[in-house]
Amino acid sequence: MARHRNVRGLKYDEDFEDDDVYGQSVEDDYCISPATAAQFIYKRDGNNRAFAEEPLEEGDECLEETIEESSHNNQPRSTVDQVRLYACLDKMREVLGESVSEQIMVDAVLKCQYDACKALDLVLSEECKPTTEIKNQVAAPSRKSTVGRAREQPARVDADIIPKVAKMTVSGKQITGFNIPRANTDENDHLRKGAVPNEVFPSVMPEASPKPNSACPGPSLTEEATAVQTPSKVSTKTRQQLDVKVELEKRQGGKQLLNLVVIGHVDAGKSTLMGHVLYLLGNVNKRVMHKYEQESKKAGKASFAFAWVLDETGEERERGVTMDVGMTKFETKTKVITLMDAPGHKDFIPNMITGAAQADVAILVVDASRGEFEAGFEAGGQTREHALLVRSLGVTQLAVAVNKMDQVNWQPERFKEISNKLGQFLKQAGFKDSDVAYVPTAGLTGENLTTRSQVPVLRTWYNGPCLLEQIDCFKSPQRPVEKPFRLCVSDVFKDQGSGFNVTGKIEAGYVQTGDRVLAVPPNETCTVKGITLHEEPLDWAAAGDHVILTVTGVDIIKINVGCIFCDQKAPIKTCTRFRARVLIFNVELPVTQGLPVLLHYQTLSEPCSIRRLVSVLHKSSGEVLKKKPKCLTKGQNALIELQTQRPVSLELYKDFKELGRFMLRYAGSTIAAGVVTEIKE
Repeated sequence: MARHRNVRGLKYDEDFEDDDVYGQSVEDDYCISPATAAQFIYKRDGNNRAFAEEPLEEGDECLEETIEESSHNNQPRSTVDQVRLYACLDKMREVLGESVSEQIMVDAVLKCQYDACKALDLVLSEECKPTTEIKNQVAAPSRKSTVGRAREQPARVDADIIPKVAKMTVSGKQITGFNIPRANTDENDHLRKGAVPNEVFPSVMPEASPKPNSACPGPSLTEEATAVQTPSKVSTKTRQQLDVKVELEKRQGGKQLLNLVVIGHVDAGKSTLMGHVLYLLGNVNKRVMHKYEQESKKAGKASFAFAWVLDETGEERERGVTMDVGMTKFETKTKVITLMDAPGHKDFIPNMITGAAQADVAILVVDASRGEFEAGFEAGGQTREHALLVRSLGVTQLAVAVNKMDQVNWQPERFKEISNKLGQFLKQAGFKDSDVAYVPTAGLTGENLTTRSQVPVLRTWYNGPCLLEQIDCFKSPQRPVEKPFRLCVSDVFKDQGSGFNVTGKIEAGYVQTGDRVLAVPPNETCTVKGITLHEEPLDWAAAGDHVILTVTGVDIIKINVGCIFCDQKAPIKTCTRFRARVLIFNVELPVTQGLPVLLHYQTLSEPCSIRRLVSVLHKSSGEVLKKKPKCLTKGQNALIELQTQRPVSLELYKDFKELGRFMLRYAGSTIAAGVVTEIKE
């Protein structure tokens, strides 16, 4: 048996000296915190016999205090000693915060043998000795369990929100439910300094005595605080409702707000023109402009550098065509301009309609090069269609930027030729001669954009304003801030934080943070948590502002582009059938009953059909010329009835001019423009 071990003579203590700890391995010491080890890990020593004799039920406070008292009598191990020290420090920080250094609190805990209540009394007595006698008369010290540290976290958060009067600690005993309205400023000052008035605590102690460990006083206290603040919020809203026009003037610094859309045929130089204007005004710094120049050269499109200021997406830069409406802001001497760069390609006319529906004035950019102007102005070009669209959508003021004049050597004959052709067409479209201005420009070289040109050839025959001065001469329309709130959603996206964001223009009224608004057509109520205007957070915004609203209380799936946010007290009307007065454009085929068309209303694009042809009207007087016509042809003015597939939100033209206009398109071309006259159902 020599080859076998002498089992009887083995000393087990030598082999398992350190690592034979029942229920705990060496690795566990490095994977859990000391606090967790003290609560949940079983140890074979005398301190935990209470656990073996009788199991501890959850929520039994008496047993927890017995365990703590038994642990005080025995000699503690170093790990338990450290855990108790941390627990005492946490309790003291809830009361003292950062006003007392950690070293002082550690010394007090060691002197009082890990009794948090006594240590707290010791620290407070050193700072203000006269108050210790009063505190000892009011309440006796009591202990809190270290096992319930996880349940103390919500109370620590409430301490930062609720005022000190509402929640305080006297000799380690937490007293909640203080009556906030009765407490005056003198009592608050005494409590902050440590002196506790005797007349305050009789009303406090009966509330705290029944269930000291109940979590109910915290929420009730918060509800009382919000109930006190609610009347002031309502009064603030009423005050701003009366002075919203004055506040709007103060916010803009005396400058008027103007929404400007840039339209024109594809490759007329719209993005390059306005990008160069922004660069000359200082809205784009030289470092960014140099970066665009280098990147455009590498892509083989050196002349597109200024266009990249507004064409930000990779697809737009790769194709060299504006696809979506680019939006930015700049200022003149008397105006704050919100610039919208609309696409010129015929494939993106719906996007152009979205931008034009939100504009007050427009700049029509035409190419002065030989053959280019004719291509955009003749049939099939977007110069005509864009001018008709903006006029049908309510734009009455127009500036025509005759671009690329440097390519024709600033010839006055070419400028007059373009002005005469456009003048006749714009007059037929409904523009007044006094509301249309013509400005010769060169977008790539920057001539006559922000300052009057010094080119000798141009100065000999043109003495008018530059493009920026002409923009400054536009008249700002009146903002319907007194009407109910209306906002048309143009984009929906999720950002960091709670809720989601919606982008759009406020057509009427105003909105404040904290307001409850109604989203139609889903008919869902949501709360406005934040308002952003040109990347600046605001407390309120009024009609005419292009804002980003952060909303909560509704699912993002229910909010789509084309929804309208409105006032709960005066909601917008929703229907699937309505009557409208329309003007038929140049159409190849006559418009008949049952024709499927696409309805463009603000930011909404909805399929619909012509249900009935009611009558043909006189263009100027509106008199009925013919009832129940079989078809409508080019240039006719008629009353028709439209049927949509889904409910849409509409306003009557007589009530809201901004929300009463729409466009009808068929087979990729605009066939009619109209106004809503009657909402059926």
